[in-house]
Amino acid sequence: MKTFLRQNLILVLAGLGAFISMAAVPPSAAYLDYLQPSTLAVLFCLMAVTGSLRESGIFTLLTEQMLRRFRTLRQLSAALILACFFVSMWVTNDVSLLTFVPFALTVLNKTASPEETALVLVLQTIAANLGSMCTPVGNPQNLYLYTRYGMDFGAFILLLLPCSILSLLLLLLSLFFLPDRSLPAVMLPKDTEAGFRASPFRRYFIPGVLSLLSLLSVARLLDYRFTFAVMLCILAVNSPHALKNVDFTLLLTFVVFFIFVGNLSRIPSFRQFLTTSLAGHEFWISLLASQIISNVPAAILLSGFTDQAPALLLGTDIGGLGTLVASMASLISYGMYIRAFPGRQSYYLKIFTLWNAAYLAVLIPFARIFQGI
Repeated sequence: MKTFLRQNLILVLAGLGAFISMAAVPPSAAYLDYLQPSTLAVLFCLMAVTGSLRESGIFTLLTEQMLRRFRTLRQLSAALILACFFVSMWVTNDVSLLTFVPFALTVLNKTASPEETALVLVLQTIAANLGSMCTPVGNPQNLYLYTRYGMDFGAFILLLLPCSILSLLLLLLSLFFLPDRSLPAVMLPKDTEAGFRASPFRRYFIPGVLSLLSLLSVARLLDYRFTFAVMLCILAVNSPHALKNVDFTLLLTFVVFFIFVGNLSRIPSFRQFLTTSLAGHEFWISLLASQIISNVPAAILLSGFTDQAPALLLGTDIGGLGTLVASMASLISYGMYIRAFPGRQSYYLKIFTLWNAAYLAVLIPFARIFQGI
């Protein structure tokens, strides 16, 4: 029970909130109106696709090609960090970290100190959280807010692009805090995923087609129900094991938050209080709420009480920086580091907090001044 609570704390709290809210708004058929099937279906498809791409081994091949070209620790770190930044735009921040952090730990094990490795992982985490904010498919809250407010794809990109460019510049500057010493020959890990043993058609073509269908659905050029049906059929026939990569806990968390927020929105006094509190402060409240309950739940909770999508989007995306729970993806690299270096939790948390605070100190005023939030 302790393990379950520790691993699914957000789900448990959301479920508890939904259950308590039922006292004020008893269950009824109206609950079905809370759910957003397009968000849930597209999120399912994206997770299934990214799982299929990981198993195909394409990320491993790309990473190996990059790493073979670099000769110094700084160059190697740049490849690992920037890979997280750019890949997270299309396969979500958590999948990006699940793909590249293990490579970082393996490659840096014999070429960097634990302190240097910690800094690389912290910068990888920041890169994944900031790179993912550039597109609607980069992270769950982006996808949710994009569909929730019916945002235009081009307008969405233009809104987040300035912060994304600044984030990239900050990452490039951060690389100078890593030494530029030469590296010994690096033995890269051999891929053991099932995708490497599959035919090229199953390894690349099918995941590519599924990725295209998902992106077309996100851009609203294809009905999400068609994509969902095609996804289930193809995966069931060609790679049913890819379904194990779908985070059903996250999907269930969305469902219970939909119920919780839907019930709260039907309580007149609470709706009036939160609507009044949010007015003109959407950016700050969403950013601060993200530090406590993480940015995905914050986006779902607050979206029911404001129509200021840009401020809410920037607040939850930038709010992914800060505390370790501000973005649940940050827990991935933290868990991998402490397993590789037991007893260094306090050191990792210290530099994680310092670097996140430094990035927040630049991005918050930038968003407020140059984007009028």
